[in-house]
Amino acid sequence: MKIRIISSLVMLAIVIPISIIGGIPFTVATLIIGLCALKEMIDIRETKKKFPFLMKLMSYLIITILILTNNNSNIFEYVLDYKFISLTLFLLLIPLVFYQDRKKYSINDAMYLIGVLFFLGVAFNLLILVRNYSLMYLLFLVLITIVTDTFAYITGKYIGKTKLAVLISPKKTWEGLLGGTFFGVLISSIFYYQVINTHVDVFLLAIIVTLLSLVGQIGDLVFSSFKRYYDKKDFSNLIPGHGGILDRLDSIIFVLLGFVLVISFL
Repeated sequence: MKIRIISSLVMLAIVIPISIIGGIPFTVATLIIGLCALKEMIDIRETKKKFPFLMKLMSYLIITILILTNNNSNIFEYVLDYKFISLTLFLLLIPLVFYQDRKKYSINDAMYLIGVLFFLGVAFNLLILVRNYSLMYLLFLVLITIVTDTFAYITGKYIGKTKLAVLISPKKTWEGLLGGTFFGVLISSIFYYQVINTHVDVFLLAIIVTLLSLVGQIGDLVFSSFKRYYDKKDFSNLIPGHGGILDRLDSIIFVLLGFVLVISFL
């Protein structure tokens, strides 16, 4: 527990100033985190099968491009850059012709890398876009995640009885999910109304935050299913007492993706 607390304080001492400063420092930090997240996804896959070095190298190049592209775009007008989608597909699918030994590189390997790259690349690109748009919006999304996770844990621990996904995460309960969602919506909506926009439709705001709170918890379960499938407790031991990058950012990644999806319909 002591190591976990110390690690948390160190992370906060780094993350808070960089988030406030924004700009290039935040972009560089996000890129580094994104590269570490990709490494964790590659490493966990390689517990079953190794990727060719060239394919891993291209994957790091592609995610760098995906994270750094369109960083000055308006988050409310977000669109994927199709030339980078084409580049990703080209670089990861064409090598299948040359790696004729499927034990070295197969269509399943290519699909895994493509899925991971778009998933993480878009998520961390969105993180930069949200920060460039507004520090308060970034804080709002982080607040949804933290409050939901915290109260899901508290309510699940003290009144949780009905298991939510016993094969994926045995400790999670429906009571925890509902408690986390309730307090996540309540506290985050108050923050948004008081700090960001007092003229917002409160009912619409509550619906959006509810969706994001639920999406964040689904993200937690999705990443837990990865670890369960590959028989891993954590994605890595990069952060003492916490595990890896993805062990800390699983929910916020899904919240970011959910946020851009929701606002695209508004």
